[in-house]
Amino acid sequence: MELSARNQLKGKVKSVKLGTVMAEVVVDVGGQEIVAAITRTSAEKMKLKQGDAVSAIVKATEVMIGK
Repeated sequence: MELSARNQLKGKVKSVKLGTVMAEVVVDVGGQEIVAAITRTSAEKMKLKQGDAVSAIVKATEVMIGK
């Protein structure tokens, strides 16, 4: 699948915490963690589990850089 979002970071699922409505998915991207809040339904439909290879896709109109 191709997407228009340019910020696509490949990583592995570190953890999935299912809540009543939402799920918190932690993705390890080269030693850094990205945390995504997605619906529980989406997490279950994708069968996300620790160790899965995924892409963290960031679609934003503004990206800040700090130094």
